[in-house]
Amino acid sequence: MITYENVPISKLTTMRLGGPARYVIEIESPQDIIDAYDFVEEFHYRTFILGYGANTIGHDEGFDGVIIKNRILGITKTDLENGAELEIMGGEYWDDVVAFACNNNLTGIEALSKIPGFAGAAPVQNIGAYGQELADTFVSAEVYDTKERQFKTLTKSDMQFSYRHSLLNTSAKGRFFVVSIKLRLTYGQMSRPFYKSIETYLAEHNITDFSPQSIRSIVSAIRADKLPDPLEIASAGSFFKNIYLSREEAEKAEERGYPVHHGQDGHKINSGWLIEQAGFKGQLLHGIRVNEKACLVLINESATSYQDLKKARDEIASTVYDKFGYWLEQEPEELQ
Repeated sequence: MITYENVPISKLTTMRLGGPARYVIEIESPQDIIDAYDFVEEFHYRTFILGYGANTIGHDEGFDGVIIKNRILGITKTDLENGAELEIMGGEYWDDVVAFACNNNLTGIEALSKIPGFAGAAPVQNIGAYGQELADTFVSAEVYDTKERQFKTLTKSDMQFSYRHSLLNTSAKGRFFVVSIKLRLTYGQMSRPFYKSIETYLAEHNITDFSPQSIRSIVSAIRADKLPDPLEIASAGSFFKNIYLSREEAEKAEERGYPVHHGQDGHKINSGWLIEQAGFKGQLLHGIRVNEKACLVLINESATSYQDLKKARDEIASTVYDKFGYWLEQEPEELQ
């Protein structure tokens, strides 16, 4: 267990905003988890579990508590009849997990390539992209229950997965520290139809290889073209969630001429399209730039405070609501 004091949250998160955290503890073993929470309980500190920092927004006043970061590493592959089960420690960088799976010709998470973050954070918001989401392959998670002070297993049904939601960011937010996750993947490849942008890329480049490695390369290229690397350009990935609709709502939206995507995960309108149609594409608001190629992404170009970001977010959301009648929901969690 490694402990740091008075660490700027702006250095821990990719949006690069936020004041000092009282303590930051890096966990390197299961025993470290027990020791960290013993320390927290002894001094009555609040806690926040932070992964890569790409989906977290810091506040100007900082955090008078303990930020806990998972640094436990390891991937174990167990062969099954037509695939494999991967046990992944929570401190593994997520894209390394996808690369491992694809290198073993395992399908199920290749469309989740290049999502910044650690494996332990993946089930928290049920990460998803390009037609796949973590819940599709999730088996279980080994967690430390900070309330009952013991390790336990949470199954897929326990997790209550839905779009960008799980038990871990709703009713049990902050209660469980994810030690590891298990995924069940199969040998083979994704089945068509693919997500529209993948189909477009396949057609434009005359690609007929749908292997995990090929889809990973395609998704990586699409993301590189549209999404800034948060290590190079300050951002928090997709800042707004897409708008999910009931069938009736989707029909009404299409009658109004709105582009509705119908997929296995339901009916949705891309929030980036709404933001672009509202006139914000490429605009600079209070030091926050709306990305030219993917309007869901907000870039911190010159903002120096959380209040700058809040003003930009609220202006975008209120304008979209006034124009289309949909409220945009922020995706990154706030550290406060």
